[in-house]
Amino acid sequence: MARIAGVDLPKNKPVFIGLERIYGIGIPLAMKILAQLDIQPDKRVKDLTEEEIAKLKNVIENLRVEGALRAEIQRNIKRLIDIKCYRGIRHLKGLPVRGQRTRHNARTRKGPRGNIFKRKRKGGQS
Repeated sequence: MARIAGVDLPKNKPVFIGLERIYGIGIPLAMKILAQLDIQPDKRVKDLTEEEIAKLKNVIENLRVEGALRAEIQRNIKRLIDIKCYRGIRHLKGLPVRGQRTRHNARTRKGPRGNIFKRKRKGGQS
């Protein structure tokens, strides 16, 4: 099992899917990295050689991923809250930040959906 950037990649998945497990790497970036290193994207993680794993580690080491990226995002959100801009206030209140409507589908604010209970009719009928 390959361990890159503190994340264990799944053995039986293709390399480009396995790289998705690393926070900050999606399919497009994974494909770009693999093309740069001349590694077949559909090759399984368990079939990677030690050299290929070392090359992947070197390339990903230079990118901002996992803890560093999470910390940067949190700093950006904290800065928005500190300067009390519109987006910062929305973050603070737990409301949608990017212009979504809140009248119907704001699960961010309302939380998960609950059950709808039927009321009993008056007069003994149910």
